[in-house]
Amino acid sequence: MPLSADDQARLDALHARFTALRPLSVGYPCNQQFDYSPLFRFLEFAANNVGDPFSGSNYRLNTHEFEREVVAAFARYTKAPEGDWWGYVTNGGTEGNMYGLYVARELLPEGMVYFGEDTHYSVAKILRLQHMRNIMIKSQPNGELDYEDLHETLRIHRDVPPIIFANIGTTMKGSLDNLQKIRAILDDLAIPESYIHADAALSGMILPFVGQPPPWTFPDGADSISISGHKLLGCPLPCGIAIARKRNVDRIARSVEYVGALDTTISGSRNAITPLMLWHRLKTLGDDGLRALVHRSLALASYAVEKLRATGIDAWRHDENSITVVFPRPPDSLMKKWVIAPKKKIAHIITLPPMNEAVIDEFAADFVAARLAG
Repeated sequence: MPLSADDQARLDALHARFTALRPLSVGYPCNQQFDYSPLFRFLEFAANNVGDPFSGSNYRLNTHEFEREVVAAFARYTKAPEGDWWGYVTNGGTEGNMYGLYVARELLPEGMVYFGEDTHYSVAKILRLQHMRNIMIKSQPNGELDYEDLHETLRIHRDVPPIIFANIGTTMKGSLDNLQKIRAILDDLAIPESYIHADAALSGMILPFVGQPPPWTFPDGADSISISGHKLLGCPLPCGIAIARKRNVDRIARSVEYVGALDTTISGSRNAITPLMLWHRLKTLGDDGLRALVHRSLALASYAVEKLRATGIDAWRHDENSITVVFPRPPDSLMKKWVIAPKKKIAHIITLPPMNEAVIDEFAADFVAARLAG
């Protein structure tokens, strides 16, 4: 039965609203410039990536082959140890972080989780769900971990194995925790067992394509890394990648006869379309296209800081590798037009497509006008 005229009108109105909001959606890390129409034909299948993408499955309507290629690309970006990495495509950053903390808890069941106060809100939820002991560490004003506080807190609790949740780009300020500094603290305190999970939701697709990235990869000390797929790459469905050292994953794997697969993932039934989309995106852009996308976004972030400062708005970004532009919280009238992410006294924009200089100019002009209007 076809939709009624009223129901069709509702869908048309929703599409029109999305179309109008897309150029104004500047506060959240979502690249909205992509074309996945070549993949639309796969929506006629009830595809399902249940189980470990590397072990096979009785449910053969899957895209495991493409998922493995996607994970291999991210293993390269994160400099995962050859022959000792494993990963899968998740439903988003929260699941990727949950996976890293799950592996850590299984390896160190008595462990204590340490995370900075600028950490994404979902992490506190994950810790409650997994009943993991935890301590919040102070942040520096720029959002990065306060390493002195971390050192002193670890010293006090040095009898408990530490699980460090590191931010490779905080949600609001784009700040990066330095893995080498964290590892140096662990070494200084002679802590024998530890685990570091790196949340690289946005920056994990920026840092592989810049000249001198800060330490954030597996050789720098990470035991697992989570990166979002719908942020810089752009995807209409939230997704991400969790990648970890294979020897750690092997210790927690379980076999499930019903699906003929290893149970190594958080969710059972998993999206089979997002791995296909990420594969398509990686193939059509290639490293050169990704590098161009990253450098265009970085150039726009620099332009946005300069433009906002020129109009009297105290804008800044964490460093030259950040596409998160931070400024004082704007008047509510500005946020009625623009889709902005505020938190307490600050807000930010993130310079991903379809943003351009004209959009930044319009945003800055509206910001000034909103301030003048009081």
